[in-house]
Amino acid sequence: MSATHQDRPDPDALLARVQQEEQAALRGKLRIYFGSNAGVGKTCAMLEAAQRESSLGRDVLAGVVETHGRTETADLLHGLEQLPRAQRLHREFALTEFDLDAALLRHPAVVLVDELAHSNVPGSRHPKRWQDVEELLSAGIDVWTTLNVQHLESLNDLVSGIIGIRVRETVPDHVFDNAHEVVVIDLPPDDLLQRLKDGKVYLGPAAARASQHFFRKGNLLALRELALRRTADRVDTQMRVYRREQSISTLWPARERLLVGVAGDAGDERLVREAARLAQKLEADWIVVHVASDQGRGAKRYLTAMKTLALASEFGADTATLPGMDVAEALAACAREHNANRLVLGHHPRQVWRFWHQSVGDRISRHHPQIDQIVIAHGLLPGKPPVIEKPAAAAGTTLAYLWASLACFAASAVAALLLQVFDLANVVMLFLLTVVLVALRYGRGPGVWAAMLAVLCFDFFFVAPRYSFTVTDTQYFFTFALMLGIALITGQLTARLRHEARTAAARERRATSLARLARDLSAALTVEQISEVALRTFSGVFEARVGLALPDAADGVHSVGAGGLPIDDSIAQWTYDHGHAAGHGTDTLSAAKGCYLPLKAPMRVRGVLVLELSQSERLNDPQERRLLEACMSQLAIALERVHFVEVAQSTLVQMEGEKMRNTLLAAISHDLRTPLTTLIGAADTALPHAPPGPLTELLHGIHEQATSMQRLIENLLDMARLQEHGVRLNRQWHSLEEIVGSALRQLREPLARHRVHTTLDTHLPLVEVDALLIERVLVNLLDNAAKYTPPGTTITVAASQVADSIVLEVSDNGPGSAPANLFEPFTRGQQESSVAGIGLGLALAKRIVEAHGGRIDANPGRVCGMHFIITLPAGTPPSMETL
Repeated sequence: MSATHQDRPDPDALLARVQQEEQAALRGKLRIYFGSNAGVGKTCAMLEAAQRESSLGRDVLAGVVETHGRTETADLLHGLEQLPRAQRLHREFALTEFDLDAALLRHPAVVLVDELAHSNVPGSRHPKRWQDVEELLSAGIDVWTTLNVQHLESLNDLVSGIIGIRVRETVPDHVFDNAHEVVVIDLPPDDLLQRLKDGKVYLGPAAARASQHFFRKGNLLALRELALRRTADRVDTQMRVYRREQSISTLWPARERLLVGVAGDAGDERLVREAARLAQKLEADWIVVHVASDQGRGAKRYLTAMKTLALASEFGADTATLPGMDVAEALAACAREHNANRLVLGHHPRQVWRFWHQSVGDRISRHHPQIDQIVIAHGLLPGKPPVIEKPAAAAGTTLAYLWASLACFAASAVAALLLQVFDLANVVMLFLLTVVLVALRYGRGPGVWAAMLAVLCFDFFFVAPRYSFTVTDTQYFFTFALMLGIALITGQLTARLRHEARTAAARERRATSLARLARDLSAALTVEQISEVALRTFSGVFEARVGLALPDAADGVHSVGAGGLPIDDSIAQWTYDHGHAAGHGTDTLSAAKGCYLPLKAPMRVRGVLVLELSQSERLNDPQERRLLEACMSQLAIALERVHFVEVAQSTLVQMEGEKMRNTLLAAISHDLRTPLTTLIGAADTALPHAPPGPLTELLHGIHEQATSMQRLIENLLDMARLQEHGVRLNRQWHSLEEIVGSALRQLREPLARHRVHTTLDTHLPLVEVDALLIERVLVNLLDNAAKYTPPGTTITVAASQVADSIVLEVSDNGPGSAPANLFEPFTRGQQESSVAGIGLGLALAKRIVEAHGGRIDANPGRVCGMHFIITLPAGTPPSMETL
């Protein structure tokens, strides 16, 4: 194929690019002001650019700009239209947030959205601000924003190792990579430290804390280098995309990138180690490739090359296997594609008997002089024995040449018979057909040998004088040369066709296997069906025994399908917990028979795949490894899909049940509340006029039972209201003695048969609580103690201040046994009991206490009974003059 044809743009690629450009034209453009850390001036640079655009008449809207109290930043907002912030209620606090809906309705040309990594207030449409930006871009609005390097997801672990702090707010790298423009705002560390000292970064005590921890010069230098390198990577990717779109074949050595070619020889290991050291010195990216030219060199060379690629991958290189008959052209094409300006090759001394053969380096130097080459002596590592090809591989190669020779002799015999009917010129085609068949069956080397042997056989057996290599007619020299040339060319083309057919077949097998797996998994609805599909597909594609281990509800991994393969649950558990491969072919528990691979889904690891390959070296091939990873990814996503379907179904059933229960409770409580109020009022009215005797006792009983039922209905109403609207507090400063006294007065009748002791500290401060709700908590606790303790026992109410907390205790001398989920709704201490109640009082108490920022615990008493402890924040009470 000519160079002109190679450089011609692909029509499909051009069409896809046009479609992408049309879609991009409908989206807004994202500009990111990118810096190493806070204080370098990203927000100021964004605002200054906004002022310039606004002065030119462009519609610019300041959606959200965080000034952090800095006057120089606030001054840059003058003259810009600012979007009012939306109010969000979170845990009784009113917070302000970026108003996405108002920005979409306003639809300016440019909107400023500061701090791209910001987490929105719970209850907002999107949990992250970068998701708000994505919606603005989809609406065709340009967005300008700011971002620090520590907030990039891919650099999160590196940054945490440098500064010692885990950054929780991150932005996916694709947002940064897909940005239309990235403006780097850089500031030397000394200048940044001076800005911090001058109070231009943080104000007050925050500046002092930052200078002692985050803002150290070493941290600033490291973050600055990360920011510049990440920007350089983005620019390098853009340049490579531009070269590919414009079909530019010449190299642009803007950045050091090494391409290392390995041939499958014993000295490749030394070549890779030298290249790794060279890449480290040059601080360059490097790629190690092997060209599978199918030149009949034996399977041993291919396996050696695959092991070398695995070694290079451990050193951090990108690896690939390239198909191609011409090694030099394949390496040159790979260098152009990846813009690699240096090619590293091993030196192979030219063999004497192949004096006409040019090395790969010589051919690249001749046809591609713009590619610099580094040739490394191709010797063995010290103490490493030479790798001798196995006799089986050598025997296979010898057998191929033997069959080629027999084919030529057979063609000569057949030609001798045909000469009785046809002329000699027609018989020549039989030898050409033999060369084609040999090259198609055994490859390039035997094809060349067959071509040369066919010419010799034709001369020896059919050209006068026969049975001699002497030629009397000089015209036959032209016939021999033409016959040899045609045979060689035909044989080489046939061998190339054979190689390309095998390569296409391998690609088709991988694509078909992946498509079939995706189709079967998409139809699977249960874990059992997914397991069956996985066992069938993986065993057929990779010629291996396959096992699958999945976690249970407690994250314990157990085998769900083995297909005759024994699975070690302990190794599977380790693989699941750590998310790394183990077993055969790995550095962990390598004595195991199978290879244990984690099934990583987007959210978490979903199981463990176990493979016992019939050919253990098969996964050394990068193409096979990528196929395995793609199939594992499909399997993990299918498992995660089924898991979330089950979660969604369970949640839907639970929501419907809760909705029905709340509706039923609300209806019952409202329908019973009015009759009970009437009963209590009637009993209260009749008691003063009733004569002593059975009638009075009956009225007291009616009043007591109706009051108990009324408290139960109030609990039902409160629980339904809390589940629907949450806890809304009316906090005021109250005396805890008054709240306890009011609760005891409400329960004077149920507590009449018990001894009640109150122990309240005399110096208790005021507490900022919702008095009615805290009183409800005490009423429920005391009523619970009165119900479940025998008459005559003691109930104690105590309160004290411990450090910054107010501790309120309610204890009794009852039986003291309670279930573990005592604070769950509809949970009772005794499931079958004559005690009235439905198990809502403690659940309601827990919700109210937690809404106050406190905690409630239930512990068995020292001797008997239950001990409830309520802990509330003390706060700082106002002075009496303020009250």
